[in-house]
Amino acid sequence: MGGAKTAQAGPGIERWWVNMADGTVIIKRVKKGGHGGHHGGAWKVAYADFVTAMMAFFLLMWLINTTTPEQKRGIADYFAPQSVAQTVSGSGGVLGGKVMGEESAHAGGAQSVMQRQSPPSPDATVKSLATGQAQGSATQSSSDSNAKSAQDSDFSHAAEAIRQSVQNNPDLANLSHQMILEQTPEGLRIQLVDQDGRPMFQPGTAEPMPYTKKLLAAIGAIVDALPNRISISGHTAKGDGDATWQLSSARADGARALLQAGGLTSDRVYEVSGKAGSEPLLPEDPGASANRRLSILLLREAPPAPPGHVLSP
Repeated sequence: MGGAKTAQAGPGIERWWVNMADGTVIIKRVKKGGHGGHHGGAWKVAYADFVTAMMAFFLLMWLINTTTPEQKRGIADYFAPQSVAQTVSGSGGVLGGKVMGEESAHAGGAQSVMQRQSPPSPDATVKSLATGQAQGSATQSSSDSNAKSAQDSDFSHAAEAIRQSVQNNPDLANLSHQMILEQTPEGLRIQLVDQDGRPMFQPGTAEPMPYTKKLLAAIGAIVDALPNRISISGHTAKGDGDATWQLSSARADGARALLQAGGLTSDRVYEVSGKAGSEPLLPEDPGASANRRLSILLLREAPPAPPGHVLSP
């Protein structure tokens, strides 16, 4: 028979047996506590932090990809530092830290200027007229500049409203990348371009696709709120046949009819034209599908003349 004995040996347990038949000794060492016992559960905390950081990173990438340039610009402006005081002096009052001169310190506001009773000289009259004309030109230039800035702001808001209206519509959200909005010296240009497999009109006809009608309705709702007149033009691509002038004109006129059916008045339509392939969007590839497009231009209108104003020749 064999006997067995157990003894503690260092970090583990040592067991040994003796074979009574031949006296052979069998020793077996059993170690307790694996390699992971030295670390405990600290690795789980580090792994959880890593997974949280990766989730935050991918969420940030998704937000950056889904926001528009205008939204990114608005976020950047929100976090940009703003100046608290607009003056460089230590006082923000009426005088701005400046001191009144002697001429302005007279009691009662009396002026130390002697008025002459004689009529002004001819040179003084000419100089006064020239000064008045210069001031009038400067005022007109300032008025035109303010009007242009106001129109730029209106166009920016209109473009952003059109983008938001399309993106918020589940039926039109996938068409947002086929819509190009840009401000030009002529005004706000809205272009609806074809994509391979997704044209804006039935191939070879002036019949708009169902989603094109919805897209024009969404655009017309924003355009109708502005007073500017519009110019509509149709464009085709190279290889669309010989009747491209008639086809592009018919498509532009069809878009005009849809916009007017949505509420646009006829006096707002300035021009409807067919350009065929004379103005390709991609000149290096005249046959590209993106050259087939519909262009709607909100014209930049001149500010109305004030009452009694006479235009110079």
